[in-house]
Amino acid sequence: MKKLNSGTFGKQMRTVSRILRHIRKYRAFVVLSVVLAAVTTALTLYIPILIGHAVDCIAAPGAVEFEALFGIIGRIAAAAAGAGVSQWAMNHINNTITYRVAEDVRVRAFEHIEVLPVSYLDTQKTGDITSRMIADVDQFADGVLMGFTQLFTGVMTILGTLGFMLFINMPITLLVVCLTPLSFVAASFIAKRTYLLFSEQSRTRGELTALTDEMITNLKVVKAFGQEDEVEKRFGEINERLAACGKRATFYSSITNPATRFVNAMVYAAVGIAGAFACVRGLITVGQLSSFLSYANQYTKPFNEISGVATELQNAIASAERVFALIDEAPQEPDREGAAVLTDAKGQVDIRDMSFSYVPSQHLIEHMNLNVRPGERVAIVGPTGCGKSTLINLLMRFYDPQEGSISVDGCNTREMTRASLRQGFGMVLQETWLKSGTIRENIAYGCPDASMEEVMRAAKDAHVDSFIRRMPDGYDTVLSEDGGSLSQGQKQLLCIARLMLRIPPMLILDEATSSIDTRTEQKIQAAFAKLMEGRTSFVVAHRLSTIRESDVILVMRDGHIIEQGNHDELLEKGGFYAELYNSQFAPA
Repeated sequence: MKKLNSGTFGKQMRTVSRILRHIRKYRAFVVLSVVLAAVTTALTLYIPILIGHAVDCIAAPGAVEFEALFGIIGRIAAAAAGAGVSQWAMNHINNTITYRVAEDVRVRAFEHIEVLPVSYLDTQKTGDITSRMIADVDQFADGVLMGFTQLFTGVMTILGTLGFMLFINMPITLLVVCLTPLSFVAASFIAKRTYLLFSEQSRTRGELTALTDEMITNLKVVKAFGQEDEVEKRFGEINERLAACGKRATFYSSITNPATRFVNAMVYAAVGIAGAFACVRGLITVGQLSSFLSYANQYTKPFNEISGVATELQNAIASAERVFALIDEAPQEPDREGAAVLTDAKGQVDIRDMSFSYVPSQHLIEHMNLNVRPGERVAIVGPTGCGKSTLINLLMRFYDPQEGSISVDGCNTREMTRASLRQGFGMVLQETWLKSGTIRENIAYGCPDASMEEVMRAAKDAHVDSFIRRMPDGYDTVLSEDGGSLSQGQKQLLCIARLMLRIPPMLILDEATSSIDTRTEQKIQAAFAKLMEGRTSFVVAHRLSTIRESDVILVMRDGHIIEQGNHDELLEKGGFYAELYNSQFAPA
């Protein structure tokens, strides 16, 4: 078993420090919780004193002081009721602190995801990020809640019982104090091993969530290619690893309680024997011995509980580290101070000596130059992997070029805010995305204040109005995640309607009609033609019949623009574009 080294311990302490910084915001609640813990402990520890007095009131048969006994019983009942109320209030406050801290951390993580660069999200498993946001934050919250609940009352109880025991008999108290560290030794030995196991458990749980998310999202593809057995095999392998590390972590953490209980039993037995001798010698009364035994039991109990909490805290810290690691990921480069805001864009786009690659060792786009005048329709064609979609990512500033520049209306896109640049573009991609909500909400996603009439007009322009009206609740039909049972073509039409509602000065259409039947595509192309009038447009297409009317056709291969011109000019050249075109329309 790998032991916890100093580096890991330091990492744990930094995580604990960050948790405490989040808790600091609620320090007023923390102070109140400490006060209530002190009240609860004081009342709880007062009860054994009263019990000792009650025992002394029953000195011998026929010598029972009933009046004093009934008075003591009344005070015991009052103390127990007060302790119960204050403990309930303390638990309520601890719950408030814990779940507000968990809420803050989850909100912080979610907000950070929104500013992470696309390059990070492209290389991470969605399920693992989801696991950190939900499962790990829940584990973290559970550990913190248990820590709060046990820590305050535990520390107060230890200090209080020590004081009372010292008051009753100092030598026996010193015996208790000498034996108690054995609990810490046992708990520390176990905690060092459980932390690494809980860390492994959190990572494996994230891996399992990622696979589950991937399988559910792409279940149709899995079934189509008959990969159910392979997916089950992968799931079983990860699940077995999760079960194995979970069992090991649980095994070590479950040892804590019996080990500390064993130590506590030894302490209790030692107190009983030593107290009995003291009682025989007349150093303490029978009632004081009864109180002392009760205090000895209460003194050792918090050690047992805190030791148990220690293993839960190991799990919480391991989970918190994964959440904080997500929050610590470097965000995208912020907009420069004083960055320009693109307004009333004309659509002049200039690309100068631009180079870009996702991986430094694999060149993609090299030294590209392009000048697009306002209102021009630019088509981008080429074989798969030539850089068409990458060019779109660069125009939208999802990525920035390593060399060269992209300018819109004479301003380098690096010098303008991302939000204003993206507001200047309207985009429909081959990969559709719809959110859970009504059809109306999906169409109005970019314009939430749009009226019903505007939404319906956009739907008609996208030739989707008749399909929507056939839905159970029309425009108020609720769609499940990513469109649910809608066909790919129907989802793409809704995305097109979303664009039709918000008409920006520049358009990007990346295989926007790839999932639509030919007849509907002709109608959509007519609508697009009207939409593109006077607007700078970038159209990525594999079906070359859809781009014949483009002002400029860029033919890309291996990240370079190898041909440029209109449809007729490129056919006359008889180059690569002519080969692509003839391959699609040559007679069989």
